[in-house]
Amino acid sequence: MTLTELKYIVTLAQERHFGRAAEKCFVSQPTLSVAIKKLESELEIAIFERSKSAVRVTPLGERIVTQAQRVLEEARAIKELASSGKDQLSTPLRIGAIFTIGPYLFPHLVPQIHRRAPTMPLYLEENYTGVLRRQLRDGELDAIIVALPFNEPDVVTRVLYDENFVVVLPKGHPWCQKKSIDPDMLVDEDLLMLGEGHCFRDQVFEFCPALSRKHHTRLGSVTEGSSLETLKHMVATGLGISVLPESAISNIDHNLITTRPFTSPIPYRSVALAWRISFPRGQAIDLMLETALQCQIS
Repeated sequence: MTLTELKYIVTLAQERHFGRAAEKCFVSQPTLSVAIKKLESELEIAIFERSKSAVRVTPLGERIVTQAQRVLEEARAIKELASSGKDQLSTPLRIGAIFTIGPYLFPHLVPQIHRRAPTMPLYLEENYTGVLRRQLRDGELDAIIVALPFNEPDVVTRVLYDENFVVVLPKGHPWCQKKSIDPDMLVDEDLLMLGEGHCFRDQVFEFCPALSRKHHTRLGSVTEGSSLETLKHMVATGLGISVLPESAISNIDHNLITTRPFTSPIPYRSVALAWRISFPRGQAIDLMLETALQCQIS
């Protein structure tokens, strides 16, 4: 068996579709299929159960895929160890960030990193926390930027900054006359929020539990948007109000939108950098920490 074949079965297990797996591995579908069949023949077991409509991993195949992931991670660690003896700031660094952080932090972070490490290319990924967690664990990303809490075995986290949540209102809204907003008042309003899967949405609902019961009442409704920028545009049209992190309001159109702080205690989130304990490029992580701590994004 080869590392390439192990990569194929891990990718197919993730995608559950030969076409998507082949595309992700940058090979043709027949090439992927033949390689996996060859490995199954060598091991004399079926790793996958195939049908016209689906690809499923067999119970024994699950154990083999898990072990293959470990082998691939160890193989990547060997390459990283080899590169660690070289200039740690001369090879690509793969950074991920959740959707509600990347668009606001990267424009400040990337120029500073490039200025200090011009020979270190950056691969940037934006995704949900759950996807980034897996990519970090599997070695597809070197470090990720997420909102706390974030717990993962053998992963280190370091807080980069805290940022408050603010209420975003259309110009002329009655609340514009107020200096601050009590969170319980949100229940009576038409609220614009991110969809399921965004941790920022969960944090807002955690701060104001009554919001999760809105669909049981005749009070304000919750309308979902795909991004923080989309939410701002919808607020500007008068569709409702929203709650955003401070970093997302730096470029609002003050002719259409205004903001108000919450009453104390003000809700906030802690943004942190997370990386594997085993990641050998300590200088790259230190540079990330130093530059991120210097960023002024709000």
